[in-house]
Amino acid sequence: MSKIDFTGRVAIVTGAGAGLGKDYALELARRGAKVVVNDLGSARDGGGADAAVADLVVEEIRSAGGEAVANYDSVSTPTGGTNIVNTALEAFGKLDILVNNAGILRDKSLSKMDEDSWDAVLEVHLKGTYCVTRPAFLHMRENGYGRIVMTSSVSGLLGNFGQSNYGAAKMGIAGLANVLKLEGAKYNVKVNVLLPSAGTRMTQDLMAPEMFEKFGVEWVTPAVMYLCSEECQDTGAYINAFAGYYSRSAVITGQGAAFAELPSAEDIMGSWDRIMNLEGGAYHEDLTKMVTEAVTFLMTAAQK
Repeated sequence: MSKIDFTGRVAIVTGAGAGLGKDYALELARRGAKVVVNDLGSARDGGGADAAVADLVVEEIRSAGGEAVANYDSVSTPTGGTNIVNTALEAFGKLDILVNNAGILRDKSLSKMDEDSWDAVLEVHLKGTYCVTRPAFLHMRENGYGRIVMTSSVSGLLGNFGQSNYGAAKMGIAGLANVLKLEGAKYNVKVNVLLPSAGTRMTQDLMAPEMFEKFGVEWVTPAVMYLCSEECQDTGAYINAFAGYYSRSAVITGQGAAFAELPSAEDIMGSWDRIMNLEGGAYHEDLTKMVTEAVTFLMTAAQK
């Protein structure tokens, strides 16, 4: 088994001042990458700023013999995203790896969700991922190489009470990755989606103490290192990672029901069990393949 080595590679990790992002940045540096440590130094809800947060991680990397620079821009504006990418280009001359990790939480049930809480979370997670990824992707496309890790969440894929803003943003990120995997394919830019769970300041009051301890950040990092590597040739995968458990999640389409003539609502009701059945369901790499298969199924069924 070959060793994953990032010597000669340049990486950006957003939100790398603490928690998961810090662990990713440290491990990338240990394996030879030159790292841009981005962190605004804000509180969990997005308020405030503290440059020392990123500086301390940079110092830790340098003290261990690695190379790193800090960036303090917010991911949530196009200017901030461009500045983050330019930090890598100016310091190290290129960019190979982007880990979109920055995030905030403002949990409330939808009935109590004010517009400010909704907008703030979508701006950092969804818009922030766009703002950094777009300039990074343009550079990677030009160079013919790139590895992009998007951070989504099972809170979006499956749902979690009180996280409508967070869940919506995280599913938006997954949708962005679904498209970017196609747009990056011929340029050797691989785009994958991480669904992590870890004990960090983001989750410290959401997990029981024993669970918080078991779900250490170090259990997520190995999956991220592989997704960032040249050895990883997959793209568009959703990877769960927490507490020693790693798996793939995917959107699948059931075989469904086909009608030769326009069905009534009652016809739909009568076929509901078949429509809902996922047995024998299939994964489709993109919209075109899904529609093509559905049309083929429809034509075949209509001929019976």
